[in-house]
Amino acid sequence: MMMSAVTSLSELPAADGEVRASVGAGGPFGDIYQRQPLRLLRPRVDAGEPQTGILVNTAGGIVGGDRHRIEIDCVAKGDALLVGQAAEKVYRTSGPTATIEVQLTANNGARLEWLPQGTILFDAARLTRQTTLRRAKSARILAGEILVLGRIGMAETVQTGALFDRWRIEDCGRLAWLDALHLDGDIAHLGAVAAGLNGARTLATVLYVADDAAARLDEARAMLGESTTDLRVGATVVGNVLICRWLGKEPHFLREAVGHFWCQFRAATLGRKPNLPVLWHH
Repeated sequence: MMMSAVTSLSELPAADGEVRASVGAGGPFGDIYQRQPLRLLRPRVDAGEPQTGILVNTAGGIVGGDRHRIEIDCVAKGDALLVGQAAEKVYRTSGPTATIEVQLTANNGARLEWLPQGTILFDAARLTRQTTLRRAKSARILAGEILVLGRIGMAETVQTGALFDRWRIEDCGRLAWLDALHLDGDIAHLGAVAAGLNGARTLATVLYVADDAAARLDEARAMLGESTTDLRVGATVVGNVLICRWLGKEPHFLREAVGHFWCQFRAATLGRKPNLPVLWHH
């Protein structure tokens, strides 16, 4: 008897991927647990750069019902950079919602960077994601995310689907900031109206969580520059959380702007070289 072939991505079995790891002061990643399709690669790094982990989804994307969990613990005085191998693609589905849970912890005196390559939400995709940042006293976290609505190169616009994307920041054991983006139903209308995305197809958030966050606000605004008709930018601060945001029509220009800001800001706040991982340019 012949088995019926899988005819669409929505019929693929759901993945249950997980990565857990810790990184200590001056040491490599350890206590690593990995479950397909997620993998953590550990390349050699240049002198003066932090321990670097490359997050890989070997499935090539996320389909309905997938569950991914990433948990990184940067111990006291640890120094780490986490970067995605490529932009994460979330495929259309007629089935259940995919979920991503990210938990990043920076203990006393640690420095932690979280720099994914971005997320591309296909038309009719369904995704719930929560990113939790936990910071202890004197630690510093620089984290960001880029979201693209639709495959711009294929002239695709997101008409329907669902996205619930939430940031949660805990500072020294207390909730410091909570933010959620919820797009559901007629996403094309939400993206077009002035009270929604006002025609923007791509957006980004960069967060700096540190004792000196408030003191860095003017510096961050200077690095962001002025808003234009194609790219709107802004920054604010809540307690020890500095929030920078971009809203644009062209993913290429927004990505370039975020990368330029990141280079300058990581050098100013983390004392690192003003450059991006090689993967960012591929």
